[in-house]
Amino acid sequence: MKKLDKRLLRSIGQSKGSFISIVVVVIVALLVYVSFSMVADQLYNSIQQYYNETNFAHIFVDVSRVPGNAVDDLLQIDGISQVQGRVVSDVPLRVEDADEKVRVRVVSVPSTEDQINSLYVIEGEELRPGTRTVGVLQQFYRGREMRLGDTLNPFIGGTEYSLEVVSEVGSPEYIYLMENEQTLLPDEKGFGVVFVPEEFAQSAFGLHGSYNSIVVKVHPSHENRLDLIADDIEDMLERYGVRSVITREDHLSHSVMMQEVDSLHLMSRSMTIIFLLVASVIISIMLSRIVKKDRIAIGVLKGLGYGNSQILMHYIKYSMAIGFTGSILGILISIPVSRMLVNIYILYMNIPLFRSTIDNKYLIYGVLLTTAFCIIAGFFGARSVLKISPADAMRPEAPKAGKRMWIEGFKGLWSRVTFSWKMVLRNISRTKRRAAFLVIGVALTYAVTMVPVFMSTVWNTLFDRQYSELQRMDYSIDFSAPQGKNSLLEIQKLTKVDRIEPKVELRFELADGWRKETAIVIAVDQDTQMYGFRTSSGMDVELPGKGIILTDILARQLQVQAGDMISIKSVLPEAVRKEIQVKAVVEQYFGKNAYMDLDQMYEILEEKDLVTGALIFTDHDIVPDLRDVRNIQAINSVQDMRNMLMEYMDMIIASMGALMLFGGVLGFAIVYNITIVSINERIMEFSSLRVLGFEKKEIFRLVTRENAFMTFFGLILGMPLGYSMCKGIVDSVSTEMYTIPAIVEPFVYVYSAIGTIVFVIVAQFATYKKIKNLNFIDALKNRIS
Repeated sequence: MKKLDKRLLRSIGQSKGSFISIVVVVIVALLVYVSFSMVADQLYNSIQQYYNETNFAHIFVDVSRVPGNAVDDLLQIDGISQVQGRVVSDVPLRVEDADEKVRVRVVSVPSTEDQINSLYVIEGEELRPGTRTVGVLQQFYRGREMRLGDTLNPFIGGTEYSLEVVSEVGSPEYIYLMENEQTLLPDEKGFGVVFVPEEFAQSAFGLHGSYNSIVVKVHPSHENRLDLIADDIEDMLERYGVRSVITREDHLSHSVMMQEVDSLHLMSRSMTIIFLLVASVIISIMLSRIVKKDRIAIGVLKGLGYGNSQILMHYIKYSMAIGFTGSILGILISIPVSRMLVNIYILYMNIPLFRSTIDNKYLIYGVLLTTAFCIIAGFFGARSVLKISPADAMRPEAPKAGKRMWIEGFKGLWSRVTFSWKMVLRNISRTKRRAAFLVIGVALTYAVTMVPVFMSTVWNTLFDRQYSELQRMDYSIDFSAPQGKNSLLEIQKLTKVDRIEPKVELRFELADGWRKETAIVIAVDQDTQMYGFRTSSGMDVELPGKGIILTDILARQLQVQAGDMISIKSVLPEAVRKEIQVKAVVEQYFGKNAYMDLDQMYEILEEKDLVTGALIFTDHDIVPDLRDVRNIQAINSVQDMRNMLMEYMDMIIASMGALMLFGGVLGFAIVYNITIVSINERIMEFSSLRVLGFEKKEIFRLVTRENAFMTFFGLILGMPLGYSMCKGIVDSVSTEMYTIPAIVEPFVYVYSAIGTIVFVIVAQFATYKKIKNLNFIDALKNRIS
């Protein structure tokens, strides 16, 4: 082994604490990059493979009723390769617990072999035409602990049917199971999807030879024209009452899955860069201090004939050793972590073809990335070696010129400062760059810690604001078909309510020129107490007697604002398009809706006194009283939605806890290494203080005060930095289905500060051992070992 390499090993041994702490930062960086990137790619590839094997549709059409020959006519549209009609409807399901409200989406399956959205049979057999058999979606099947041979009893058109469960299936259309845009989280016990033979569905729903849903496949060469093809489909089917035409990109399940893939890639890149940048700065600072401490030794080496490049490489090898060690350990840890993440996604995303594989390219990219960062950091940290000449290095370095601090000009104030605090302030003044890095490092630790604290609370905050400010009702009832207003009186007779209001909730097509969006328009009384409307600036909005209110998501899609005119048309057959003014744009976190006065809705529909549901204030549990009312399709309870959210909080808290741990690693590494560098630089100063009678504990308190002073400013700087990171994350994960506002509650700042201070204290106590073991007498005898 070469002499310089032996010296390198001794240097690593003498600074093993700093070496290990930086290696841990590199390990975390590589762990995040490799594991998240591999999971994102495996998730995307598995989804695409699943789509290919199950012939997933490109376009989804929801209509009132369309005959089979009209479905076949769609093949005349240029670019369409395959069409398939089907029957789709949500119905109640009878279960053993009479108080439990369960709904299922019944989807018909044709008997043809070449099916669009074909089922992936996990267990059991395929559906047999002409039988009353059913295939149950995997999530619902397992959520309700079903077995093959069980019987399902859905209510269809007021009649209860008995269907035999013959298979557990997966569907590309319901990888992520959501009932609609308003229900953000899956309810695997309360809502499911079941697949039945086409003949049974048409007979049960009274759609003989007809369908209410169409799925369309497009030639690969025309996939860039999906929006144009969707417009052609809508025009051709207009007389059949087109409720919606959406492409794969806007499909609920697909949107969620692609958003998850994008979030994983974003996390893998951003977190990795942050950690590697921090590791690089620490390496650079540490090596520059080592070179400064080794100044005489470097002069001796140059005098013995070693060249600049050899000595420079000697110090760069230190950073290369950090990168190499961190890379090896990071790879070894990232492989089982990525497999663990894959298993979690298998649990929650229900992709039957999802498999855990090791992609070597990310291992190679990760090693190259960490090595590059470490080499560059090593060069910048050790480049001062090139400026050291043997003759100058043999004599002590001239001390820096001292000067008074600006605060010393205030004699009365400076005289009140204790001796210890004077030393703290003077040292910070002498090492401004190191102090600035510590402040920035603490601020970055605060910001990284704040993100998981914020994300762990955001869903509760979001839920509270959605269902206490915007939607204030306790229950929302949907009828199976439009009813007269007198149906609300019947509900009041059957159960105890404090207040009940009618609602009309229908799907409309809203357009501004060529921009079109299909959305649910909700009409309520103008003096409603069930809804509270507020703009993004916090201004309250009254429901207008004339005109329409749009949610911010819908307004952005249409690119309209308050005062603009838009056209509106019901998806009901023979509906007429009408002009209406946008009166306001309001916040809504879940889904995209529009709101108007009930009388305005009647004017557009040219109907009177029809309602599609009711909104209720009550402390009473109304579900048992109304469970046997046949014209009620669904009863949605705000409390039930909250309970469903709480079931997923464990997973959310676990993932946020991992991010907080990463923040702790970052904070520890920054504070520990900066403190160690400071101690090594000031060993002569501390030795002199020991001679003057200072105890080691007093010197430790001196260092602690210095770090506490800079931590204070780091926390202040970290607050806006943390808010910016939180806002950037919520902006990146907000979709057309939900908007996450950057609402940071005061306690989030407090908890983040406490977490950061804990990390700083842990690092501070780790440096106490360094101070305790310093040999101050040897330091005074000799400046170089």
